[in-house]
Amino acid sequence: MPVRSAKAVWEGGLKDGQGKVSLGSGAFEGRYSFGSRFEEAGGTNPEELIGAAHAGCFSMALSAGLGRAGFAPQRVATSAKVHLEKVGEGFKITRIELENESQIPGIDDAAFQDQARKAKEGCPVSQALGGVEITLNARLVS
Repeated sequence: MPVRSAKAVWEGGLKDGQGKVSLGSGAFEGRYSFGSRFEEAGGTNPEELIGAAHAGCFSMALSAGLGRAGFAPQRVATSAKVHLEKVGEGFKITRIELENESQIPGIDDAAFQDQARKAKEGCPVSQALGGVEITLNARLVS
């Protein structure tokens, strides 16, 4: 299996500095700062990137599980809200909320919910984030 890579460079102090993150594939490069992480300034942040990774991983895991179960998903759309909160003297990712809407012909809600639960538990990013509370709201749409 391939090993994926990314890098980050930070220049300056915590509040007045700035950084740049880039993916090894070259598919994304973005700036980040204290403001983009802890306030509402423009730019990206590590938590947003974790959310993108988690949403992508879950969507693929759900699609794979549905396929193994004999269903052909038309669309699996997932968003992730990553909660960064002050805990004690530092900060911690305390919760990730996965929101999913999927179009899968011929499946009932019970079977879909079972597949969604298995995808949440089996997705490699969910497993890597095992110390974080992960919630899932998965809905079938037509």
